[in-house]
Amino acid sequence: MSSDADHDVCGMSLAIDVVGGKWRLHLMWVLGSGPQRFGQIRRMLDGVSEKVLAENLRHLESTGVVHREIYPEIPPRVEYSLTDLGETLRLALVPLEAWGDAHRAELAANTRTQAPAAPVRTASVAM
Repeated sequence: MSSDADHDVCGMSLAIDVVGGKWRLHLMWVLGSGPQRFGQIRRMLDGVSEKVLAENLRHLESTGVVHREIYPEIPPRVEYSLTDLGETLRLALVPLEAWGDAHRAELAANTRTQAPAAPVRTASVAM
């Protein structure tokens, strides 16, 4: 089946196309607190590069869940915010966040017990 056909069958595919990836869910969380400038978003998402942040904001804007407002000032000011569609998506993600919070300890314990063992280092002996 093609991905277009998958979208006709499963709404989950559509949602994952919008918020899938490492940073998009985090962006939804950041923008859920109100309009943010690019620099503010970058400071809140430690570890994201400018390039990746810009790409993800453009993607969310292209799907209609984020609005980019350019203010005619010198220098220009740009703010990002959730659209009405984005707000409905943010509300749909609230139970996912609550699930993560409720199971944080269990998930952390499972991750620790399933982590691969560190490689054993052996001393090399010169002969």
